[in-house]
Amino acid sequence: MTAASVTVVAMTAEHIDALMPYERAMFGTEAWTASGYRTELADAARRHYLTAQSAEGELLGWGGTMVIADSAEILTVGVIPAARRRGIARLLLAGLLAEARRRGAVEAFLEVRVDNVAAQALYAGEGFARVGLRPGYYDGGRIDAVVMRREL
Repeated sequence: MTAASVTVVAMTAEHIDALMPYERAMFGTEAWTASGYRTELADAARRHYLTAQSAEGELLGWGGTMVIADSAEILTVGVIPAARRRGIARLLLAGLLAEARRRGAVEAFLEVRVDNVAAQALYAGEGFARVGLRPGYYDGGRIDAVVMRREL
């Protein structure tokens, strides 16, 4: 499977059940709940979620953004472990940033765990730069968050 064989579509409530086992396994104490995702999807005026699927319709990843005024925040990006390192996170990020631009955002922010070097490298490669640190943001106050920003 390559990024070329992946389809990115708007997330619907039907995707939530498929992503929840991965959400819990991948994000641990930071995992969102199914009801949390439903609430996010209901706020379509400010939020936009995407999923990445294989040609067979298998869930490969998901992501979401929130746009308020002229700023976007990337809220989540996740790719199932078996589908990593194939460009799927980049596809999702590109779709989220395109939607943020469409909604009038001129900049985008995100937080990433200070110990998630792979994600930081991905975001840096997509034009995000480190602009700050949030002490104790993750894992019950034990892990700092790197704050990253890019212009749109």
